[in-house]
Amino acid sequence: MLGWRRLVGPAIAALVLVAIDPAVARAEPGVPVPPNGLLTDKARGEVTAADRDFVTKVRLAGLWEIPAGEMAQQRSRDARIQAIGKEIAGQHKVLDQLTRDAAKKLEIDLPDAPNSDQQKWLGEMRDATGTDFDQIYIDRLRAAHGKIFPAIAAIRAGTRNDTVRLLAQRANQFVMTHMTLLESSGIVDFQGLPTVPPPSASAAPVLAAERRSTTSPVTSTPVVLLALGGGILAGIIATRLLVRRRPRRYYRG
Repeated sequence: MLGWRRLVGPAIAALVLVAIDPAVARAEPGVPVPPNGLLTDKARGEVTAADRDFVTKVRLAGLWEIPAGEMAQQRSRDARIQAIGKEIAGQHKVLDQLTRDAAKKLEIDLPDAPNSDQQKWLGEMRDATGTDFDQIYIDRLRAAHGKIFPAIAAIRAGTRNDTVRLLAQRANQFVMTHMTLLESSGIVDFQGLPTVPPPSASAAPVLAAERRSTTSPVTSTPVVLLALGGGILAGIIATRLLVRRRPRRYYRG
């Protein structure tokens, strides 16, 4: 009986996920989900300027994407766009609460209004309707998520603070979900996204230098041993020759 009770909670959670979005509820086999419960959240560790900037940017994302999602439900005639807007706006409300909780722990002051660029994007959406609105909404949000994506990765990899680390991991999961939802609209202008910069050409010489520094002790050791052995042998031979040439002294009694 106790075993069945333990299954009730997970079963209800699974049903809720399926009701929201059946595709989201099905995890891909072999693809892991980050175990956020293993991370601490005690505001321990240095908080850098980059950490503060990151928390602020996550807050700003919610300040414009929540009203944008609400407009998508009102101004779009496409049921899929309406559903995407509703889902993203709802998820950003959750992320915004997580961000404000983290900022309170870390004593970071957060903005209360979108920045000038975000206000401009919201203005474009207010002036558009129908398919024009759909394209602006999808493209603006997809581009914005693409910009913050690498910033999240950098903070997650390098922050010294555990609360910022947890927020970055959570934000990363939200952003990946939102990018996928936006792309499911089928109207993302991928050609209009910023081009990924090519790999740095300076990386090759650095790697080559590392290889040389790594292999040189291994290759030089036999040479050193050979030289040492040759020196000892030469010393022995020279000593023997000197002993043989040394004049003998005879003493008479």
